[in-house]
Amino acid sequence: MAMVKVTVNSRLYEIGCDDGEEEQVRRLSQSLDGRVRELAALVGQVGEARLMLMTALTLADDLEQAQSDVAEMRQAVAAFQAEQKTATDGADALVGLAKRLEDIAAKLETT
Repeated sequence: MAMVKVTVNSRLYEIGCDDGEEEQVRRLSQSLDGRVRELAALVGQVGEARLMLMTALTLADDLEQAQSDVAEMRQAVAAFQAEQKTATDGADALVGLAKRLEDIAAKLETT
């Protein structure tokens, strides 16, 4: 297990992670530190635990919105696929009809 030193809100933390995940932990902690600093600039230093909780809540809200956006996109893709299938089925029907008309025309030409 690897240990990574990160700084969030000017406090140093040592975090354990799986080998090879060190850079991801550093990157995520930098992102978290940025969010904490933004929130601290808005509300001031309201205590470490409260500031971390408020940051976690804003991140949870972002996650919930992202999940909602993904669900909407999946629904839009499913609707598009259904429309595409309907159009393909309609095109196949038109091709079949055209073939039948060509067969009828060919029969009429031979009589």
